Amino acid sequence: MGSARRVRHRQSQGRRMEEESGLTPSSADDPFIMRYNPSELRIASEFLTTWLPFLSRGLCHHCTQILSRRIASVSPGNDDCSMQPSKIDVDFMALEMNGDDCCDVQSSGSWKCGVSDLCAADATEASTSESNGNVGPMPSESPASRMSWADMARDDELATEEETDPHKTSDNGILPSREIGVVAKRKTCLSRDQREYLRFTCVERKKDFIFLERIDSKPVNILDGLELHTGVFSAAEQKRIVDFIYDLQEMGQKGELRDRTFSAPRKWMRGKGRQTIQFGCCYNYATDKNGNPPGILKREVVDPLPPLFKVIIKRLIRWHVLPPSCVPDSCIVNIYEEGDCIPPHIDNHDFVRPFCTISFLSECVILFGTDLKALGPGDFSGAVSIPLPVGSVLVLNGNGADMAKHCVPAVPTKRISITFRRMDVSKRPFDYVEEPSLQGLQPLAYDAVDAEASKKSMPQLPVIRTLKSGMGRGEEPRSQGKVRARFQ
Repeated sequence: MGSARRVRHRQSQGRRMEEESGLTPSSADDPFIMRYNPSELRIASEFLTTWLPFLSRGLCHHCTQILSRRIASVSPGNDDCSMQPSKIDVDFMALEMNGDDCCDVQSSGSWKCGVSDLCAADATEASTSESNGNVGPMPSESPASRMSWADMARDDELATEEETDPHKTSDNGILPSREIGVVAKRKTCLSRDQREYLRFTCVERKKDFIFLERIDSKPVNILDGLELHTGVFSAAEQKRIVDFIYDLQEMGQKGELRDRTFSAPRKWMRGKGRQTIQFGCCYNYATDKNGNPPGILKREVVDPLPPLFKVIIKRLIRWHVLPPSCVPDSCIVNIYEEGDCIPPHIDNHDFVRPFCTISFLSECVILFGTDLKALGPGDFSGAVSIPLPVGSVLVLNGNGADMAKHCVPAVPTKRISITFRRMDVSKRPFDYVEEPSLQGLQPLAYDAVDAEASKKSMPQLPVIRTLKSGMGRGEEPRSQGKVRARFQ
């Protein structure tokens, strides 16, 4: 009880310190906060909350409390947060009651560990300047050129080719340029290559999917070749991609895209009617009224890959998600409403392997198995269920692409996916022209030692789950542990 009283006393003391120093959170009328819209503030708050343990490292308990409440006040509707303990407050209470020290001054060495020292020096200099009344005028900003604070804080520009000029829009016409002036000055202490390398080494990769089925009386891992990559796209980058897709959808609905680029079939039953947008080639899902079989229609024309999608492809190659020998030259966007699905199938061999699918907006599951059964409209059962986190990239190759069928049961809420694939050279449309900017792409140099250390420090990705025969989408699997071999 004595420890608890000490914690409460220190909390009240910290609040008095805030009030006396003018640090009590009150963001509603803050001129700096008012420059941003609620969605940008929400992204900034989520980002800072995630990084709070790092930002507060080495700070005393009271300073950490002040920082925690200030971050909480950034989110719209959280101005009155000074009287409520945050998660970090609770964590520090537990540490103090156990007699542990809440300060952490560990260093990891090399240029990577100098980031906090450099940034701390910048912050100290800025604080000193402000306290002496030497704050320069804030630069004027154009709403069209300003990108969100959270985008800059996390270096969320998808383009990786070169630094963009502050007064120049990015070459894809979609991504906004860097914000100029004071904010851009505070952006980072590292070079562009160093920032990209740090994010690249933080990507989590799961490549050990295993599920055995008997094929011709022999046990075969039908999931061999599957990979799941997370951390390739940040939350702010995902938002920009999704917003762009909604713009494309609106263009398609207005007839501003080529005829076969956008498709919006009538929803005549549950599971049917997801909207699609194709770029690079026109893919025929089933034999059409003209007798054309499933596959790439060489004589049909669709819109070329948008510049933003080319930037995404470059990220996939540079960050070792897809090999440089299989650079995608086409893609299909699937826009799901609640209840939409993709039935069991194996991707047509007009496309070479590997290919990948990126998930946006909501998590869903994808089923794999040599024998996937339809239980009803949008409901399927299969041997293996793999969760696809938001922002994840699922790579399909080998048995996972050619031996096991896959399907997406009816989704519980809105979802968007982009499947990037490379066409077989002999199947390309007659008028196809290779994209110069996608030629000669090479992956980033990979420091094996750093990669192994990074892998050991990361939590394990969700493991796949085994579904018993006849299990539907809404039922829970018997075990959510590691998938065990099962012969069928």
